[in-house]
Amino acid sequence: MTPGNNGASTPEDDDPFGYLYADGQANGAQPPSGGYGYPNSVNRVRAVGTRSYGQQQPQAGAGQTAAYGQAPQQQGGHGRPNAHYAAPETLPGGGATTAPQHQVPGGGGGRGGRGPNTKGLLIGAVAVVAAVVIGIGVAMLGGDKDDNKSEDQAGSGQNQSQSTEPSPSASKSAASQADLPKVDAKALRLSPGMSTASEFKGAKADGGVYVTGFNQVGAKVTWTVDGIEKAGAYTLYVNYGVPGTDADATLVVNGDALSRPLSMKNFGGSPKGDWEQGWKNTYATVNLNKGTNTIELACNEGNKCDAVLDQFYLEKGSRTS
Repeated sequence: MTPGNNGASTPEDDDPFGYLYADGQANGAQPPSGGYGYPNSVNRVRAVGTRSYGQQQPQAGAGQTAAYGQAPQQQGGHGRPNAHYAAPETLPGGGATTAPQHQVPGGGGGRGGRGPNTKGLLIGAVAVVAAVVIGIGVAMLGGDKDDNKSEDQAGSGQNQSQSTEPSPSASKSAASQADLPKVDAKALRLSPGMSTASEFKGAKADGGVYVTGFNQVGAKVTWTVDGIEKAGAYTLYVNYGVPGTDADATLVVNGDALSRPLSMKNFGGSPKGDWEQGWKNTYATVNLNKGTNTIELACNEGNKCDAVLDQFYLEKGSRTS
């Protein structure tokens, strides 16, 4: 191989001091003014940190070298993609060096990718919670109104002045009876032909005394009630005894007979003829005046009066069976 001139402007043969030699001057070398001394030489000097990657620079034409400040397109090895380099000032709107942007996890790829709109999600979540809380509050207020309405309806029923269906044993409140009148059989005023006795055991009146002789038309017992502080509905209770059979009587309050008789049934099915097992309790709702009232229990036509009478007492209000 003989030495020869391969020509100027080949980067690998550029000599920064070529303009000092005769052959360099013959090839057109000039004093340096930004290049290596040869025309169209490559300036590879660049400040640290100003090169940007990932942008493709237009490829120089055949037989041309890269323009000043641009790196020529590099050819990759076999089977490898080409890496393209370009200075920021060569790009549209380039020239200013900016720090790379950090991607938010979960955001889009590439530069300028944005993450999820966390502010919008937070506002939406707060709105949902507020709506749920408001709904619960409205439901609770509505439930209270319904409950109050139900209570008002339950307490608005009218008291009945008719006798009610009796029960085998009436549950009584001692507190509600403490300030209300009560009478035993021997304190009742009896009509002619009636008397008191204590032969059958089990009467609650003092001394086990009860009224007998009631099983005849015209028989009547009278209780004069004093000390009623307020007019209104009251419940009258009557303790009685039957010999294993049903009985009833007419109840008269302040001269007015109730439309229904006072029932004195054989609750519990006591054996017929067994007076000692036949003690029962019944009740009726009556309307009393303030002050003094008269309560009568009479055996009239149509009544079945085979019963003995033990005690009478009152309770405030109307009792429902």
